[in-house]
Amino acid sequence: MNTASTTDLIENVTFDEMSLGQSARLLRTLTLADIQAFAAVSGDTNPSHIDADYANDTLYQGVIAHGMWGGALISALLGTQFPGPGTVYQDQALHFTKPVRVGDTLTVTATVVSKDDATKSVELDCQVLNQKGECVLHGTARVLAPTHKVRLPRVNAPLIQLYDPEARFKALLAQGEGMDAVRCAVVHPCDAGSLSGAMDSARYGLIIPVLIGPEARIRIVARDAGIDLSGVEIISVEHSHEAAEKAADMAAKGEVEILMKGSLHTDELIHAVLAQPKLRTGRRMSHVFRFDIPLYPKPLLITDAALNIHPTLQDKMHIIQNAIDFARVMGVHTPKVAILSAVETVNPAIPSTIDAAALCKMAERGQITHGIIDGPLAFDNAISAQAAQIKNIKSPVAGDADILAVPDLESGNMLAKQLEYLAGASGSGLVLGARVPIALTSRADGPMNRVASALLALLAAHNARRDHPRKVW
Repeated sequence: MNTASTTDLIENVTFDEMSLGQSARLLRTLTLADIQAFAAVSGDTNPSHIDADYANDTLYQGVIAHGMWGGALISALLGTQFPGPGTVYQDQALHFTKPVRVGDTLTVTATVVSKDDATKSVELDCQVLNQKGECVLHGTARVLAPTHKVRLPRVNAPLIQLYDPEARFKALLAQGEGMDAVRCAVVHPCDAGSLSGAMDSARYGLIIPVLIGPEARIRIVARDAGIDLSGVEIISVEHSHEAAEKAADMAAKGEVEILMKGSLHTDELIHAVLAQPKLRTGRRMSHVFRFDIPLYPKPLLITDAALNIHPTLQDKMHIIQNAIDFARVMGVHTPKVAILSAVETVNPAIPSTIDAAALCKMAERGQITHGIIDGPLAFDNAISAQAAQIKNIKSPVAGDADILAVPDLESGNMLAKQLEYLAGASGSGLVLGARVPIALTSRADGPMNRVASALLALLAAHNARRDHPRKVW
């Protein structure tokens, strides 16, 4: 028995059922997502359609829809309603008369003007009017109309996930609006990537860079990369070890509020920080990645994927607390933490599940605060409510995690790189747990990633300075 309602069905109009003057219509309101999706599918990235700054200076003074988007609406009407399934396009003439803007509601009408019994072709007059009754597009279509009646379930359009890294980047930068740039020790910036990342961050008003390293080498890198170092403070030291020690000393004395890794090994910088008693906090230092992911609705933090190779239970407590505190700085009042493992049940043969259970109990007893914590959770359960539902997992975190706490560095590092290289995620990173935040970037990071890491450090530094003068980072 077919229980589908008529709204779930699609039915065509055959050639014999069509008559002169008969018409059908379709309504559609243009959204920015429509423009972005059409640009993505067609490859037409004309800035008049997708770049508001450029479009504001054009004839139409703002973003407008692609002309062929209106043509596609005519095609949708003919292919799905009138005549509908079985229709074959033969010819389409289009005349564009007015621009279509975001928010415009279009009425698309197709009216039969002639029929050819011999060929079963139909000519239709096509009109597209906006909400003011103004014609924005008109033309004539000729199609082969279907000759057999079709009535079948409606097929939903494929889902298009729109992801604009530039827009996400601008939204992240907006969190730092109104904040003064802070002094930042850029440690051994002796390659083009790290030096340009520091100078880009300065250009965005995030940091006041203090470059620490071999001055002659830094200036050669700047010259070769076309980077202007005019007015930039440079503290010349002979090698990376000395640069790290100098930067840590400046941070301990309060001369800088942020450290930024340049072209030296991470352990060199971290060792120098740990050697400064005034930079220690009693909490384990840990790294947190922040990712914007195309298929996830909100930013996701992953910790620890860069510093602690095999963290102990106590280390994990610190790692999670560091991440929770930082998520709150980023505006998440009560972060949801998923403690990851391979399975979602406690299994004595899988040590990470035992740690997860213990960490949840520690959170219950107030040893971890200001977050909602659950685990063990497999990755799919942590980020997919559907996966959690299928497995009958009742959890306030499953499918809605803000933070993923990984079992160890290996799993975290692989997860982070998979998100970046296979899922198209945009990442940035920060080291927490010392008296100053440390912007930690990879040699493979692009300019936006480096600037984003500086922004994270700026937010952490301002939070420590303004709201919590003795804040532990």
